[in-house]
Amino acid sequence: MSAADKFANWWTNRHNYAKEWKAKTGGKVIGYFCTYVPEEILIGAGVLPVRILGSHEPQDVTEPHIFGMFCPFCRDCLAQGLKGRFDYLDGIMIAQSCLHIRQAYTSWKLHVPIDFSYYLCMPHHVQRPSSKPFFRGELEAFQKSLEEWVGKPVSNQDMEHGIEVMNRNRQLMKKVYEYRKLPNPPLTGLEAMQMVVSSQMVDKEEHNKVLEEFLAELPDRNLDRETGTRLIIVGSEDDDTEFLKMVESVGATVVADDHCTGTRYFWDEVVPNGDPLHAIAARYVDRTPCPTKDWPERRRFPRILQFAKEYDAKGAIIIQQKFCDPHEADIPPLTAYLNDNGIPSLFLEFDVTVPVGQFRVRVEAFLETLGQEDLF
Repeated sequence: MSAADKFANWWTNRHNYAKEWKAKTGGKVIGYFCTYVPEEILIGAGVLPVRILGSHEPQDVTEPHIFGMFCPFCRDCLAQGLKGRFDYLDGIMIAQSCLHIRQAYTSWKLHVPIDFSYYLCMPHHVQRPSSKPFFRGELEAFQKSLEEWVGKPVSNQDMEHGIEVMNRNRQLMKKVYEYRKLPNPPLTGLEAMQMVVSSQMVDKEEHNKVLEEFLAELPDRNLDRETGTRLIIVGSEDDDTEFLKMVESVGATVVADDHCTGTRYFWDEVVPNGDPLHAIAARYVDRTPCPTKDWPERRRFPRILQFAKEYDAKGAIIIQQKFCDPHEADIPPLTAYLNDNGIPSLFLEFDVTVPVGQFRVRVEAFLETLGQEDLF
């Protein structure tokens, strides 16, 4: 099985993987709702972090628990818990995120049996100088709570090991992304997404080994397909493989991204400074922010443009989960910013299931427009 197939298999069979890991190691598994959760500390404690994501299936079990005007992503995540698909979890946690996903966490905590839950108060105003010392204090409180739960101390050495494993994972995925800059990338956007999403659900050291295999395969890998129009995907959480498969079937390749199942998750490393908690706090405060924290200055806009230019993207598809207020507020200024810098964009609003036929028509029209611009 190739490395790309292993990533896809992990993604497809993520629940089975976690159950097998638990049976093999006897360790605890914790589900997390947001990529601001510091996995370094969990890995140091010997806990397997598993990202809670939806199934993209229509559901009607969340109506008593969550407002219909809340985003489909948060409702899909909660539905997985209510349906028992994450019944192997020993605990759940969240780093303070948007209101919608916080409601999913709260409802899960109330209605799904678990041994441990933790609400990590991640500051929203990360551009304030006090954010790092504040968050370090919150991480210290989390460390103590985690130690009580796992029944053993989590030392500085343990956390340094977690930092090393996570940084290695980030470094290897960034090396893979370098291949996406090539005129004919040896991996698709779908394969890149499966690589990143699988890293959020499996043992990082095991994932690192397969990443090394992938990097060994890539120089001689030939996809036997036309690259077509190069695109960047920007927006709220997106792990919808059917959507990417469709986009890349109509004459395009997704070569770069900015969302929390892509570069926003792994791009920035922890810089060790002798105090693991401070180093971890600094990484999460300084990382490429999501819109809930990207104010008053929108720091991620230049990063998105940098990715578009470096990866030679000819256009951007901006994705918003329906009713996602933080991203919705970003879309007008982001669209204007990209257009002013020569990157045309297409906006699409996602629900639990993607209307592939309707989106296909709009994506094809967008690609045709980009092709016409290249003629002048």
